[in-house]
Amino acid sequence: MSDLAEVVPPGCTDVVEEVCRCGVDEAAGGPRAAEERFRGLLEAAPDAMVIVDDTGVIKLVNAQTEALFGYGREELLGRPVELLVPGRFRAHHTEHRNSYAHNQQVRPMGAGLDLYGLRKDGTEFPVEISLSPLETADGLLVSAAVRDVSERKAAEERFRGLLEAAPDAMVIVDDTGVIKLVNAQTEALFGYGREELLGRPVELLVPGRFRAHHTEHRNSYAHNQQVRPMGAGLDLYGLRKDGTEFPVEISLSPLETADGLLVSAAVRDVSERKAAEERINELAALVESSQDAILAKTLDGRITYWNAAAQRLYGYTSAQAVGRHVSILAPPDRGDEISELLERLCQGAKVEHFETLRVTRSGDLLDVDVTLWPTRAPDGTVIGACAIVRDISDRKRAEAELTELYEQQRHIALTLQRSLMGTPPAIPGLATASRYLPATQGAGVGGDWFDLIPLGAGRVGVLIGDVMGRGLEAAAVMGQLRSAAHALAKTGMQPRQLMQALDTVVADLDVPDQLVTCCYLVIAADTGEVTVCSAGHLPVLVTVPGEGVQTLPAPVNAPLGVGDVVYEQCCTTLTRGATLVLYTDGLIETPGGDIEDQLTELIETLDKLATGSPGLEAVADHVLATLLPDADGHDDVTLLLTQLPAAPLATATTDLPALPQSVSAGRDFLGRVLDEWALTDRADDACLLLSEVLTNAVQHAQGPIGLHICRTDIELTIEIGDRSPHLPQPRTAAEDAESGRGLLLVRALADDWGVRPTDEGKTTWFSLKSAQAHQDG
Repeated sequence: MSDLAEVVPPGCTDVVEEVCRCGVDEAAGGPRAAEERFRGLLEAAPDAMVIVDDTGVIKLVNAQTEALFGYGREELLGRPVELLVPGRFRAHHTEHRNSYAHNQQVRPMGAGLDLYGLRKDGTEFPVEISLSPLETADGLLVSAAVRDVSERKAAEERFRGLLEAAPDAMVIVDDTGVIKLVNAQTEALFGYGREELLGRPVELLVPGRFRAHHTEHRNSYAHNQQVRPMGAGLDLYGLRKDGTEFPVEISLSPLETADGLLVSAAVRDVSERKAAEERINELAALVESSQDAILAKTLDGRITYWNAAAQRLYGYTSAQAVGRHVSILAPPDRGDEISELLERLCQGAKVEHFETLRVTRSGDLLDVDVTLWPTRAPDGTVIGACAIVRDISDRKRAEAELTELYEQQRHIALTLQRSLMGTPPAIPGLATASRYLPATQGAGVGGDWFDLIPLGAGRVGVLIGDVMGRGLEAAAVMGQLRSAAHALAKTGMQPRQLMQALDTVVADLDVPDQLVTCCYLVIAADTGEVTVCSAGHLPVLVTVPGEGVQTLPAPVNAPLGVGDVVYEQCCTTLTRGATLVLYTDGLIETPGGDIEDQLTELIETLDKLATGSPGLEAVADHVLATLLPDADGHDDVTLLLTQLPAAPLATATTDLPALPQSVSAGRDFLGRVLDEWALTDRADDACLLLSEVLTNAVQHAQGPIGLHICRTDIELTIEIGDRSPHLPQPRTAAEDAESGRGLLLVRALADDWGVRPTDEGKTTWFSLKSAQAHQDG
């Protein structure tokens, strides 16, 4: 266990210890208890944990892996681990992985090497990886703890840069006196190469006669840490590689790190003070010739130094600036900013790349980048400050132009998105509310779409789909699918038939990297029936006032484009007033969130709203505000609420045999029903059209023939169902032909008509608006 702890990143040791006890848990609580414990520990790990088998296939990841690499869990499981490795390393990575299978040990991966990970968006980042073999009943598994060290690498690089830029020899040692880091000045001063110093005791640089006392002083400093000169009042000497001694000044600074105390020693050769003065003069010349404005000031803000670049930038000469308060460079509304910066400098803080506004002598405003650092006396006391100021006005203008260009492109992209998505029509009697939120990253376009399709005869098609991913490619696929789905739905085909046709469309589009889900519902207003077919889409929710939230029953079908899938549908009768809730994954899949928890929160939110009676628009707003409280960090989101239409005012149904006399019998039945309903304004047209459709059914179909009459407050709909799968098509009849004019009459006299296939055959229908509806229209 101690060996394992040595290579596990800080924060993961407890997790590894618990994993190692999984065998005990299995014996005590059974495999399932051990597995649940293991998964819980895996999710609790602070690092991204990736578990692969001996072939490199990813078997398990935690939420930190999803956040770190940008993939959803389902995108990683079953994929080769090289998916997370930059392309230039993959060939060698496979060799190293195979080698590890023959030399299993708990160790850091790529010791001494720079390792990199590859995010889903294609960006690379430096990582540390610790490997642990796990022998299981199914064979060898390898657990990799992955940590993003970008910030640490950047900090190290900045630290090394600062170290190398120091004018003195810098020697950094640990609390045992072992040299951990030196700069180039140390090599030049002592005559050692860097590799000759690292890992050696610091007494290597101390003359022999001082070494015993030096060790005592070093141990004493560890118990009295402070920034101070070493050996105050004493003559100190250093020892070069060639054995010569030279007098030095040494300043010590304690550095508390995660690995313990480090002590930084700034060593200066005072035997060459004149050379040091010359170097200072050279540095002053460089400062004076710098293209950046450089100035120094006292802690109360009085300017003490002003180089030529500062004069060019601000318009003040050195004589005009030195002695004045630095606030002359700040706009009137930024006086508090100057005071705050001076306070931070007094506390010894350094301010890097602070972007602000400054004012010139002529009153012009400048965008500037300011870096400030405190200057100290030999005893470490802060006595003043220096500043490097760079004019970034051109950069700011370019950024503003880029921002404006980005907003223009985003506006164009969203306009394209809305054009491709279309605007569903308002359907009389059908209450709906919809929301679409573009993705907060990239151009904002994506693959979400929805549609409301009037199918006639009191039936409405409701369609929602999602082309996974974002960008113009997903939007283009979405636009093609939406157009195809809308056209196919208008034919009246059943949901499973529509999904089967869309599956072929997706296959023909040849988008292997796109996962397409879709759900299609057909609502029958007269019966309250909802027929649904889902192709891998998220479940449809149903809210009923006073009854809570339920999931609409639907068979589990594969997403579109998989091929060789027979899609199934399901028919459910819902309570009047029920609301169907359809949505895309952007609503419940958020960075760092669990989809099951988000779905539960959606159901609980709807359940609370179902107890009251808010309108659909208010419900839609409340759902978005609850599940997506932050404006950023989500994929494109679609939410559609559809309330079941009210029942028709009246219906009547009868069955007729496929015999010639059924034409007159059906006409008589219709006449009696219309008399009972006091609908005489279009009775003649209704009977004539019924005769034509019934005649076709009697001549070309099999019985029984179903006759269904439905009345709403605006129209009368008549449906004739038969057992023939052949759909009638209008055609132009010859002048001497005795048939072929029936459907032409239906098209001419009916306000709407159509044919839809059924499992038994087909249903032909036509609608006639009431006289009042005609006047209103």
